[in-house]
Amino acid sequence: MKIVGLTGSIGMGKSTTAAMLRRLKIPVFDADAEVHRLMAPRGSAVAAVLEAFPGVGNDKGGIDRKKLGAAVFGDTPALRRLEAILHPRVHVARQALLKACARRRAAIVVLDVPLLFEGGGDRACDAVLLATTSAMVQRQRVLARPGMTETQFRQILGRQVPDAVKRRRTPYIVETGLGKRYALMRLRDYIRALELNGKAGSWGRDARNRVRYGNHRARSRKR
Repeated sequence: MKIVGLTGSIGMGKSTTAAMLRRLKIPVFDADAEVHRLMAPRGSAVAAVLEAFPGVGNDKGGIDRKKLGAAVFGDTPALRRLEAILHPRVHVARQALLKACARRRAAIVVLDVPLLFEGGGDRACDAVLLATTSAMVQRQRVLARPGMTETQFRQILGRQVPDAVKRRRTPYIVETGLGKRYALMRLRDYIRALELNGKAGSWGRDARNRVRYGNHRARSRKR
């Protein structure tokens, strides 16, 4: 089984790319969606988040993401506290999916992680797909989001590895500003290439080790 990371800076079309991969019948673990589940009513992270950030709950028994965002935005120590709550739980869910895919003998599984390079998660992957577009299209998409400001946009970009650097770190680049048909065609090509490359070599055994032991072993291996 080949483990492929999917990433992309804000507004680059990563979510659309993930949807296309599902259309191609590729299993995708969505880290953002898992965070939503963790903080939904009866989610396993709700109590811990409320203890760390009082007043961010909603009337349904979950977490109000806007309130939580306001509590951690621009506050690095607060963001680290939140990550310490969420990341281990996301990891458990991700490992469960990887094990399930390994049992089904899936050829490829995709990990949809927004800050893949920033967090070093690419070291646990056999390859990385990068969703990207021009800076102009990115800016237009992001500033069209409700409540988004130029200041917020700049601050978010400041926490992300520049797109130009990400492009240099993977050959699997999905241009999302050229239309969905073009992006889907590129994805099909990349999936075929990854499947063919995975028929030989040691990645299969290494991937099973990562499923068994988690990211720690993968991050410690030499590349």
